Amino acid sequence: MIVIIGLIILVAAVVVGVAGVLSNGGSGHPLTHGFAVFGYHVTGSTGALFLYGIVVGAVAILGFSLLLAGARRTSRRGDAARRGLKRSRSETAAVSKERDDLIDQREAARADRERGGEGPPPQ
Repeated sequence: MIVIIGLIILVAAVVVGVAGVLSNGGSGHPLTHGFAVFGYHVTGSTGALFLYGIVVGAVAILGFSLLLAGARRTSRRGDAARRGLKRSRSETAAVSKERDDLIDQREAARADRERGGEGPPPQ
């Protein structure tokens, strides 16, 4: 969920930045007249435009950090699941070996009784 939110914020920041740049076409572009980004009219000085750029950059960094945090979290969950699966498989192998040993002991006791020897009582 956090990955999706981070990705949405990152994409929104990129779209706003690209729209702002593309709407300001031309070689010399003073801010003597305003321009609009998604219906929001931007007017003022170059300092104000620089401040808007800082805000958009901060939002983009926030989105990217959320995206990376979500990816790390997903990766950790996958690692834990793989460790659990490996432990489960080793436990299953140990129990299977124990079962096979008990079956071998039972068969040996039956064979011994059939030959006339005294084995442990049947279970």
